[in-house]
Amino acid sequence: MRGVDYRWVAALDAVIAQRGFERAAEKLCITQSAVSQRIKQLEKLMAQPLLVREQPPRPTAAGQKLLGLYRRVRLLEQEVLPEITPDDISQPLSVALATNADSLATWLLPALSPLLKSRFIELNLLVEDEARTLDKLRSGEVVGAISMEAGVIPGCVADYLGRMNYLCVASPDFQQKYFLNGVTQANLVSAPGVVFDHHDDMHEVFVQQYFNLPIGSVMKHTVRSSEAFVRIATEGIAYCLIPEVQIQRELDRGDLVNVTPELSLVRNLYWHHWALESGVLTELSERLIQYARQVLPQ
Repeated sequence: MRGVDYRWVAALDAVIAQRGFERAAEKLCITQSAVSQRIKQLEKLMAQPLLVREQPPRPTAAGQKLLGLYRRVRLLEQEVLPEITPDDISQPLSVALATNADSLATWLLPALSPLLKSRFIELNLLVEDEARTLDKLRSGEVVGAISMEAGVIPGCVADYLGRMNYLCVASPDFQQKYFLNGVTQANLVSAPGVVFDHHDDMHEVFVQQYFNLPIGSVMKHTVRSSEAFVRIATEGIAYCLIPEVQIQRELDRGDLVNVTPELSLVRNLYWHHWALESGVLTELSERLIQYARQVLPQ
């Protein structure tokens, strides 16, 4: 960041993180006027706006790139400086990752557990739909992201993790009520399903692909929790598309039934991370990739 005063970029980072100038000033222990002045100096140096001054403030495209670079440098500082001054271990290494909810509910935490137990790491998990996690990596908010996209972001690499097989399941009672004679286009219109959020199109893709139902023609609950998907299905509230790896026990016990045994959806997962990593970040990527490839179908 040649020619850039770190304090200027820290002010920009604080305004975004604290969602305003007043809280950013409190965080940095300076006046609100000083925060504003530092950002103006940075924008003058870059010869373009870096902040959209609305409520809450948000970075421009150039601001996002600058913040991404700044956060990488900060992370490298956190990792390297303790090696130079090993007596200073008061601050944990802050690591932010973007993940889809299904990975978090199944294999991600066991993959990271040994590292979190052996290293002084402060983990920050940002949960998004797997089609949108890369946005967090592009903006510099995270150092790695689990995504369905295979395309590589400049400066990063994408490692294949494995696939998640999504089964269409319901409780035996739900099956008797709605799908007694199998799943059909007609009974899908009246049977409630469930989605993660308004970005989650998996349910719509499934009924459109296999039953030729148009978008928006089926009823769907919205629940932002993979664990709640399982509970909703076992309680007989809705039928759900759930990763097979997450519900094997429920299937074995008969709490859930695969109502479309010939049909499923497959999603390939990739680990996107910086091309230049070292130390803890390298170990994190290695552990994550190795564990995922052991537990996910290849």
